[in-house]
Amino acid sequence: MEVRLLGTGDAVGTPKVGCPCQQCGAAREAGRERLRTSLLLTIGGRRLLVDTGPDLRRQLLDACSPVIDAVVWTHGHYDHFMGFGEFYRVQEPPPVHAAPEVLAYCAPVFSFLRFAQHAHAPLEPFDLCGARVTLVPVNHPPQPTYGLRVEADGAVLAYTADTRADIPAASFDLLRGADLLLLDAIAPAGYRISKHMTYDEALALAARLEPAEFRLVHLAHLVPWDLPHLGRDGETFVLGDHRPEPSPGPDRTGRPRL
Repeated sequence: MEVRLLGTGDAVGTPKVGCPCQQCGAAREAGRERLRTSLLLTIGGRRLLVDTGPDLRRQLLDACSPVIDAVVWTHGHYDHFMGFGEFYRVQEPPPVHAAPEVLAYCAPVFSFLRFAQHAHAPLEPFDLCGARVTLVPVNHPPQPTYGLRVEADGAVLAYTADTRADIPAASFDLLRGADLLLLDAIAPAGYRISKHMTYDEALALAARLEPAEFRLVHLAHLVPWDLPHLGRDGETFVLGDHRPEPSPGPDRTGRPRL
């Protein structure tokens, strides 16, 4: 299983538009960005996209324009689903998988597209793109929000999506001991955040969950670039017994219909 971080930023990205802070200034000078957080999983030649933020076009171009076989939405916030419309006239819109309330909230926004919709009960595993996927309830009030446990190629990816540290016990057990853990860490230590984790809170949760490796994502512009364990846009991990396969040709089913 290959895991690519398509983006690692929060809802406004880094640099933030019009922001004069030191972090944004340094990002503009160096040409660095954090696009909105999204993941691309490649499993046996099939591609699963976790969330479709407003930077999706840029992210897919940066990833060499892969054909997407399926999408999972974690929750109904703008920065996690609003980019789905970018599939218009690019490929056959992929089927979307999500918890029932997430699907009911997000899907009507894209009434101009025809795509399959699959609702899944939280904590009940389902098969998708060669992986075993479980929607894991987390705590991101007031929006119903789900992390993921993805099992494929003998490895486990755990992802919290947006959340506070006080996740349910059943979710904690599903996220524990992963080969790769991705955690929300929106702000530096010392900030008071009601719906997310700060950097120090995420580090403490990672220590409790005991992954083989972890990265922090969904980072606001306030987070310095050089802190340990931060994910970066484009960073890629190979987990388990993944074997790369040749990229599909341009005439693969699902390519542009003009």
